[in-house]
Amino acid sequence: MSDLLVSGGKVVNEGRSDELDLLVRKGRIERIAPGITPPSSSCEVIDASGKLILPGLIDDQVHFREPGLTHKACIKTESRAAVAGGVTTFFEMPNVSPPTLDMERLEEKCAVAARDSIANYAFFLGASNENLEAVKAADPARIAGIKIFMGSSTGNMLVDEEEILEKIFRFAPAPIATHCEHTPTILENERSAREKHGDEVPFSEHPVIRSREACLRSSSLAVELAGRENARLHVLHVTTAEELDLFQPGDERITAEACVHHLWFEESSYEKLGSLIKCNPAIKTPNDRSAIRQAVADGRISVLATDHAPHTLEEKQGTYFEAPAGLPLVQHSLPLMLEMTKQGSFSLETVVERACHAPARIFDVRERGFIREGYWADLVIVDPQKDTVVDDCELYSRCNWSPFQGTRFSHSIEATIVSGRVAFSGNKPRNGQTGMRVEFSAERR
Repeated sequence: MSDLLVSGGKVVNEGRSDELDLLVRKGRIERIAPGITPPSSSCEVIDASGKLILPGLIDDQVHFREPGLTHKACIKTESRAAVAGGVTTFFEMPNVSPPTLDMERLEEKCAVAARDSIANYAFFLGASNENLEAVKAADPARIAGIKIFMGSSTGNMLVDEEEILEKIFRFAPAPIATHCEHTPTILENERSAREKHGDEVPFSEHPVIRSREACLRSSSLAVELAGRENARLHVLHVTTAEELDLFQPGDERITAEACVHHLWFEESSYEKLGSLIKCNPAIKTPNDRSAIRQAVADGRISVLATDHAPHTLEEKQGTYFEAPAGLPLVQHSLPLMLEMTKQGSFSLETVVERACHAPARIFDVRERGFIREGYWADLVIVDPQKDTVVDDCELYSRCNWSPFQGTRFSHSIEATIVSGRVAFSGNKPRNGQTGMRVEFSAERR
């Protein structure tokens, strides 16, 4: 691995923005200072003048569909989409086929990622009503966390027995990440929608069916269980203003995530995009969107992520009850976040805190998520003067569509560096590159 010098850019890191150079050796940041000269003629130099240098994003919620669902996506294709979007590390979810319910299946996914992923990788162990012993036996240093579907969604991994839930919260050896929706409420709302519309339920009914009450009831239960059992809890994809009252800035034992599509779209978007933005939990009102943006700014929302969940366009073109929930997001998530800084929703430093630093702290990631001497060189170089026109982009997700088609963002990804190697530049992922397995602290309860 040759030395790498990134020079002349504005480094945005840990609440500061400074003109600094970065010298990378053996995959790690060796020196951070202004005016570094190349140590040898073989050192690769990237001129980042006029550009922003950020830590690589850590996306704590993606669905890359492997094994079993690879007609939609796979680790190879989706990791390429990730680095094209400035994401250097991903945590992948367990609702694949077969689901990731024990360490053996998790290690099988890691073996695929070691071969195929251009980004750094880690995987969640899934919880079910039947695998409590596997959860208790999980190695906390080798998993991103424990994922609990407290509401039914893609993959049929619902955990709905309260006694089992209590024990998972009591014994989980690593942070718990929850999908929070109350399934009985959803089923009752589905029944009402069928009575009103028959089988031709419009997609605008989705936030009525997957209602705010369903979200708040389940999220409240998760927070109550975490407090009672002294568990570390991360509530994924918060979508309602009411849920935000459950979280406090600075609390890193009970935390919340917001996803980019819930920050960008709102319920009127169903009229144009319909099934393409059907996701669980549902995109809701303009007031909810504004409240979540404010919570990102003030710290009640700790993490920004994607919930990247691709399906084929053919699958998405079904009726309301046929079309699966989820959409591809990872390739354009950072340009979208940066667009919201331009709109004044929150600062560039806040984006770095929520999308890079906080996931590393909350999930006990070792030596990533910050631009620090001795840390792995996971970096993204952003051009703030060059637009991203989504219709002109080659899409790297296997599903080959984007909900942002027709959109222009005011920043673009110039290059992505993964563990000291350039993984994306010149609008192309580099072939032959592989990421690394993420290392976590051993004590994570």
